Amino acid sequence: MKRGEIRWYKFNPPDKNRPVLIVSRDSVISYLNEITVVPITSTIRDIPSEVILTKEDGMTKECAVNCDHIQTVSKHKIGDLITSLPSSKMHEVNDSIRFALGMD
Repeated sequence: MKRGEIRWYKFNPPDKNRPVLIVSRDSVISYLNEITVVPITSTIRDIPSEVILTKEDGMTKECAVNCDHIQTVSKHKIGDLITSLPSSKMHEVNDSIRFALGMD
């Protein structure tokens, strides 16, 4: 498990299993019981706090990393690996997180 991976996560009902992007720094993941993730959704609003992902990024359909919904979740509910994002895409995620948190 490492930063930049997209994995399945089992959210509490009424939500469902959904992909999440791990954004916790690698150096701390093995020490924590919880990690920080960003949910991925098929609802695309085309706003600066989102990063669009496509089949070229390893997703089955176009979707968005929704940085307005950053969450810290239990590591034991993190599931199988879907794909890993390249550093260029993670730079976009970093910019979107800064925008979402008003750090620009």
